[in-house]
Amino acid sequence: MAFVGWTRLIVGALGGLAATAAVVRADEVNDYPTSARAEYVFGCMKANGETRQTIDQCSCSIDIIASLLPYDRYVTAETVLSMSQVRGNLGTQFRSSEQAKAALDDLRRAQAEAEVRCF
Repeated sequence: MAFVGWTRLIVGALGGLAATAAVVRADEVNDYPTSARAEYVFGCMKANGETRQTIDQCSCSIDIIASLLPYDRYVTAETVLSMSQVRGNLGTQFRSSEQAKAALDDLRRAQAEAEVRCF
C-alpha cells in the first residue's frame, strides 16, 4: 500500500513538473507580440502576393522564425536592416559591425528555415 502511495506522489510531482515545463516553453516560443507578427505577415504578403495561401505561408514563416530566434534578437536584426539603409557614417557603422552582421546572419538563417518549411 505504501508503494502505491509513493508511486502516486511521484507521478503527480512529475506531471506538475511537465505542465510547468510546457508553460515555460510556450512563453519562450510566444514572446513575439501580436503586432510584430502581424507586421511581418503584412510585409511578407506584399512581397509574395496577397492570397489566402500566402497568408498561411507568411503566418507559418513568422511562427518558425519566432521558434528559432528570440524576439529581442529579431528586433536587433530588423533595426540593423533598417539602419544599414541610412547613408553616411551612421549607416556604415550598422553595415560593418560584427554584432550587426551576427544578428543579420541569425535572422537570415531563421528566414531560410522558414522558407523551406512554409513555402
